[in-house]
Amino acid sequence: MNTLAPAYDLSPLLQVMLMGALVASGPLLWWWLRHRGSHPQGRLQALTLVTLFLTFDLVLFGAFTRLTDSGLGCPDWPGCYGHASPLGAQAPIAQAQQAMPTGPVTHGKAWVEMVHRYLATGVGALIVAQLALAWRRRREMRRQGRRGPGLGWPVLTLLWVCLQGAFGALTVTMKLFPAIVTLHLAGGLILLVLLAVQVARNGLAEGTLRPVAVSSGLYLLTAAAALLLTAQVLLGGWVSTNYAVLACSSFPQCQGQWWPEMDWTGGFELWRPLGQLANGEQLTFAALTAIHVAHRLAAGVVLLCLGVLSWRLWQVPALRGQARWLAALLLLQALTGLSNVVLGWPLVAAVAHTGGAAALALVLTRVLTLSSPRGAYSSSVSLSASRLSA
Repeated sequence: MNTLAPAYDLSPLLQVMLMGALVASGPLLWWWLRHRGSHPQGRLQALTLVTLFLTFDLVLFGAFTRLTDSGLGCPDWPGCYGHASPLGAQAPIAQAQQAMPTGPVTHGKAWVEMVHRYLATGVGALIVAQLALAWRRRREMRRQGRRGPGLGWPVLTLLWVCLQGAFGALTVTMKLFPAIVTLHLAGGLILLVLLAVQVARNGLAEGTLRPVAVSSGLYLLTAAAALLLTAQVLLGGWVSTNYAVLACSSFPQCQGQWWPEMDWTGGFELWRPLGQLANGEQLTFAALTAIHVAHRLAAGVVLLCLGVLSWRLWQVPALRGQARWLAALLLLQALTGLSNVVLGWPLVAAVAHTGGAAALALVLTRVLTLSSPRGAYSSSVSLSASRLSA
């Protein structure tokens, strides 16, 4: 790999941003043609849904980028060896590939990495457009003397996508530092959650969705399940970024033992380079085993909690659709998780496992946003009514 490439080269930044705008132009044109005659609130909801869908695709492609070892396909940021695409960087890429034919830099990996950056920039452009539309809607309603939609969630989403872009840059320039890569993965799921909250809130404002009264116990169970899922996602990211999936190649045992040799201190030393400890020593196989087993044990707790939650949600007629999705996604996660272990981490199963985690986060977000503990239900109904009258 060409180690002479600087970590940051901002000269192609404008061209990369233009590529992102081009990526966003297709979905924006489709949205405008399909919804130009719709009610303004409906147009905002449609744009938010489009942005959510493409952000979900971006999370999947980010997993594909990581799992194909393409994260350093272009070792600088935001371009590729100072160019806006691998087309202009063919010579340094060829030099790096010749030096290490199966190394981090190849022509294919460079394209995967740059397409991921284009998609991320396109999602950022859509979020800017979404904020602009929400601001315009708010201004128009205030001119009419009515209360407009709040801008807190769209502004927070824009700030978060900027932070996510910074983590993307650090992922490259810090050479796949495990803590940064894990936070980048978690940041992508948080971005999905922010958009999913807005979709649900817009639906409540339109009147296409209604708040659902649930018991305080069920609401707390859903919140606890969301926290457990968050912890499990972080553990899963830690497994993936440390390449610890194959530390155990059998189930339910690991390495033919119920409790193999493990180094918990080394495995969960958080601030260290990839494959090393903070003191520069090589990360041991026992440390990788500890990482894998921690994720496996936590998976049992999460599956049990979400299984109980699915059963409880089924008892609320308005949430039975979410209960079905939750049960189906739990089955998907169990199957893809087992496939990763016993089939040697196949790419399709690994990407699907990330997608299943993201989808679970969306389901729990929707349930939490629509649900109101029975004590707060009357206030929720009053709030929805005021939004409709506005």
